Parts: sequence; structure tokens; C-alpha cells
Amino acid sequence: MKSLAGLLWKMKIWSDILGQDLIEYALISGFVAIAAGAIMPNVTTSVSKVFSRIASTMTAAAGAS
Repeated sequence: MKSLAGLLWKMKIWSDILGQDLIEYALISGFVAIAAGAIMPNVTTSVSKVFSRIASTMTAAAGAS
């Protein structure tokens, strides 16, 4: 019984670590987009369109489930 509890605890930590990577990559990509917009003002419209598409896709996916 003790080993089952240990296995479940390890599985919970493993799943938390995987979600953390996704959030970190999303934050990094957001910071890169902001930096690119600050350095190259002509890029801001393209970056804005990409993030708008991502947001609408995520909203549609959340509504479908």
C-alpha cells in the first residue's frame, strides 16, 4: 500500500513538471514578441495578428469542450 501512494505522488509531480514547461515556453515567446515589437515597430502588426489568431483558436477550443 505504501508503494502505491509513493507511485501516485511521483505521477502527480511528473504531470506538474510537464505543464510547467509549456507555460515557460509561452512566457518566453511572449517576451520575445514584445522585444521584437519594441525593436522593430513594423513587426508589431504581424505579431498582433498572430496572437489574435492564437487567442481566437484557444477560445474556440475552450468552448468546444
